Amino acid sequence: MATTPLNVQPSFHARSNSLPSRQHPLTSQIDDNLNRLSASQSASTSSSIEHQLNCLQDLYDSVDMLLQLPLSQQALAQEQQRKLAEQILDGSLMLLDVCGIARDALSQTKECTQDLQSVLCRRRGVEGLTNEVRKYITSRKAVRKAISKALKNLKHMENKLSKDGETGAMISTLKQVEAVTISVLESFLSFISGPEAESKSSPWSLVSKLMHQRKVTCEEEEQKADEIADAEATLRSSIKCGSMKNVENVQNELENSEMCIQDLDEGLESLFRRLIKARVTVLNILNC
Repeated sequence: MATTPLNVQPSFHARSNSLPSRQHPLTSQIDDNLNRLSASQSASTSSSIEHQLNCLQDLYDSVDMLLQLPLSQQALAQEQQRKLAEQILDGSLMLLDVCGIARDALSQTKECTQDLQSVLCRRRGVEGLTNEVRKYITSRKAVRKAISKALKNLKHMENKLSKDGETGAMISTLKQVEAVTISVLESFLSFISGPEAESKSSPWSLVSKLMHQRKVTCEEEEQKADEIADAEATLRSSIKCGSMKNVENVQNELENSEMCIQDLDEGLESLFRRLIKARVTVLNILNC
């Protein structure tokens, strides 16, 4: 899976009376968070995905502080902005649904990984191991199917968001955040699904539509690593060869996969909480 660095210059036309000055420290902080995301490595690694999740969490923390400002709340409460704000709420609900699918996918993969590890430790013999490996692979197919549906939902959100026209600055900022969130979740889902779920188009396509191009200089590239995919590939190879001779290697792959899943799950859970907090804040503003 390949990702494209984010470009963070906003292309939405912003009205100066709908958000505190762009020189406000909070808006500068949001720009910094977007820049951190744009500087993320393009390699598809667990560490790069975790980094994107961390940057996204920081971005939502900054947005939450921005939403607490009276001028921001006044901007969202304006009659001409309310419909757009409600669209943001609809989008946030879909993002929460996608996060739920991702959490379920991680949980199911982790459970199957632990079950297989337990069988390997008991050494029930080649036949028993082969049966458990097939169960694992079947589970991964189910996970991949659910993720495919979630990716289609995100693509629908991309298409809808890219058609939006002129907005106020506060809405523009929230739409940029939504666009970035969609892109990170696309990368996240594609990563845990594995190579078969990779899209032909870049998961960052919407962001490049919403923001101006910015040339990003990348440092030395990380070596590609996908612990979940590596474990599955090793198990598939064992089934294909009809042999489970290298049990120790399989155990190591599964252990790496489980640790990767644990780290990703923690990052996703933190993002999920921030998405809920942002949604509640906007709801409260509109209901005042």
